[in-house]
Amino acid sequence: MLAVYVPNGHSLERRELAADAEVPESAVWLDLVNPVPGEDKAVERLIGVEVPTREEMQEIEVSSRLYVEHHARFMTATLMCNSDTAVPKTTAVTFILSGRRLVTVRYDEPRPFTIVGSKLARNCPNNVSGEAVLLELLDAVIDRSADILERIGMEVDRVSHDIFEPESSSADQALSYKDILKAIGGRGDLTSKVRESLVSIGRLLLFLANEAEGMRWSKDVRLQLQAMQRDVLSLSDHATYLSSKITFLLDAMLGVVQIEQNNIIKIFSIASVALMPPTLIASIYGMNFRTMPELGWDLGYPFAVALMLIAAILPFAFFRWKKWL
Repeated sequence: MLAVYVPNGHSLERRELAADAEVPESAVWLDLVNPVPGEDKAVERLIGVEVPTREEMQEIEVSSRLYVEHHARFMTATLMCNSDTAVPKTTAVTFILSGRRLVTVRYDEPRPFTIVGSKLARNCPNNVSGEAVLLELLDAVIDRSADILERIGMEVDRVSHDIFEPESSSADQALSYKDILKAIGGRGDLTSKVRESLVSIGRLLLFLANEAEGMRWSKDVRLQLQAMQRDVLSLSDHATYLSSKITFLLDAMLGVVQIEQNNIIKIFSIASVALMPPTLIASIYGMNFRTMPELGWDLGYPFAVALMLIAAILPFAFFRWKKWL
């Protein structure tokens, strides 16, 4: 799909074009979503540079993601997708600044694109350009990352409370431990993806800051770039802190599970030791030797049962006195 944004007064009008349609000269933002060959060729004819393929966008070398070609700036960043679902993922998005136009190439639906598209459709400056749209997108990506990290922090605090101050009964504890481990793993995976996205955005902003003088951007725009760089740095530090906290909670959770397992093993060990004397007595009186005097007693059976009970109670009382139970 090819969507173009054309200035219309104080807003950007969004138009979806067919693969063989001509791209308007006044378009300042061209958004390629899962482009087909005809759509990317139409964009290439307008901006005069080649649009990178999906395979080229997935390259991890910095030189393959941030470069200048034919006076156009190519910038590929890793953005978050499906962060509100059980299967969050990252996707590569390419930003191309060519003249006063911005071209975005993507194969997923990061939420910042929808947010910025709706915002610019309501209100935007009369002289809006591709640079301004790019800054709006990057700012929305950073704000979205901050929201995700804030949500992760709240969920991690909830998991911490479930570990150290559990409200469930012992019968439900095994199931809750399983749920807690799943929650810790999910938050850790999401945090690592957000941090990966922030590192990518930080490199892109550094590239833009170095290219700002050549593109003759104003001082206000450069200050905005510096502010976004500081935000990315602080969010990266916060993501690192959350990763450390999640690792601590995982270790604590495994420690709690091990303690519970040790308690269960201790109960079985004490039970086996406490039942050894009664078992020994029962084995002796089960031999049926003819010369055993207790076999001829009228109270021989109650005597043997009482002896086994005493032999079981004495070890139990000793363990309680030692505070092993």
